[in-house]
Amino acid sequence: MPDFLSPWLPSQLFGYFDDNAADVSTAHWKSLRYFLFYRFCIAWILLVFFILQALPLSSVFEAQENLPQCLAIFFYLITASVSIAVFRRSATHFNLKLSFYVLVDVIVFSFLIHVGGGLRNALGVIMLASLAGACLVGHGILVLFYASLATVAILLGELIKIAVYGFDIVGLFQSGIFSACFFGVGISSRLIAKRLIENERLAQRQKLALKNQMLVNQRVIEEMHDGILVLSQDGNIKQHNPRAGHLLGLGDLPVLELRNYAPELAARFFLWRAHPVDKPLLFKAKASGVNFGARFIPTESSENDVLVFIEDMEHLQEQARQLKLAALGRLTANIAHEIRNPLSAINHAGALLNEKTPDDRLTRIILDNVRRVERIVSDILELGHRDKISQEALNLRLILPNLVEEYDDGKNGALETVIFEISGIATLLFDRVHFHQVMWNLLGNALRYSLKKRGSVRLIVYDSAKDGEICLHVRDDGLGIAPGLMEQIFEPFFTTHSKGTGLGLYIARELCEANGARIKLLNTSSGTDFCISGKAAK
Repeated sequence: MPDFLSPWLPSQLFGYFDDNAADVSTAHWKSLRYFLFYRFCIAWILLVFFILQALPLSSVFEAQENLPQCLAIFFYLITASVSIAVFRRSATHFNLKLSFYVLVDVIVFSFLIHVGGGLRNALGVIMLASLAGACLVGHGILVLFYASLATVAILLGELIKIAVYGFDIVGLFQSGIFSACFFGVGISSRLIAKRLIENERLAQRQKLALKNQMLVNQRVIEEMHDGILVLSQDGNIKQHNPRAGHLLGLGDLPVLELRNYAPELAARFFLWRAHPVDKPLLFKAKASGVNFGARFIPTESSENDVLVFIEDMEHLQEQARQLKLAALGRLTANIAHEIRNPLSAINHAGALLNEKTPDDRLTRIILDNVRRVERIVSDILELGHRDKISQEALNLRLILPNLVEEYDDGKNGALETVIFEISGIATLLFDRVHFHQVMWNLLGNALRYSLKKRGSVRLIVYDSAKDGEICLHVRDDGLGIAPGLMEQIFEPFFTTHSKGTGLGLYIARELCEANGARIKLLNTSSGTDFCISGKAAK
């Protein structure tokens, strides 16, 4: 706002001409653009009306009385055109620009009204409509300012007319009515505009909140371990999360027919539509071969879509098994602590008895079984330290030969039996003590059950297909493990050896999981093949 105008305007009004003080949104600029196009159209309508009224054309610009109106209309058309051009290039000083446009409208229309014979023509209504448009776009106290400008212009023109032509009660009454209308229309327009702006802001906030909620919901659905399908009434898959896509082998087509991917599930879906039941149904995925449970939930959508929750039963069974093993581990750990003291007493008594009768068979049986029980107790208590890890980069090219050499100190022929096939990164991120314990167990089993020939046990290391992982295989050429026992091989206290504790492989799996690795028994034509997949050290 120019400094020379500040003494003539109230401080509150002066603040509205500052863009920082005005809450100008995108909607305000859009409304102002429509207002400018309205002014441009009115300017052309006035020009065409003036020309038609002043026909023939030869007399339009020749008549002396038409010249002021002609100049005013041309001035208004030029300013309306320039306003649109400036608006497209600049988006600053909103209130100052709007006030300038209103001032031009008030001056031009007031002039045309008074030179055209007063408010008896339609120009007063056009001026009223222009003021209403400006008040819809404007802010706060500016509405009263615009109404005041229009009122002063109309009343001043009427006073000049009275001074020149004499008192005119009809003209004065019309001026008063229009002045009251200016304020009434201005205030009403502002109230309407304020409500529209509040509704627009509320809609924007709700839109943003809805968008955020949808993003959160989408993220939650994507990260869910269970699969989710949205089915139409005719059995087409409208939406699904990544887990459901993985379980059922769904593609990226916009419309998927459920019967093409899970025929049994599709058949049960149509059966459920006829007779709804609220309980899980068991199926087997054709693509992944995974057993899963499905539950159908109706929705209140406009198309009566159906939600299908897919639960990976194998995952649930694994969780149940983990809970069972965790409870068993806590129980056996407590029992192991209680057993250790009486076991030490038995061992000590057996040692004393062996000194008196060194060749007694019963004494040897007692001591052998005491040592076995001690080993079981030590293995159980070792599980309590599975979470106490200190990972480091283990160079398997150095670690594995040293481990085999250390194991061969027992004169069990490990150096002559084991061969190495190492390639790739061969640097595993693992706790050194844990790795030593896992490999000691796997190597001992492989040597025990192998044919004891050169190459009967092979330690194979290579880069995994997954980025950032390496695989370590411990293979032997023994009789292998019966297919019916492969499911139980990692369960605690399961063993096929008469003197085994049944905890070696269970502890090996627990230690691998504690280090972010996986151990599994692979199907082979002969012998056994244990594979450890872990993180490669960078």
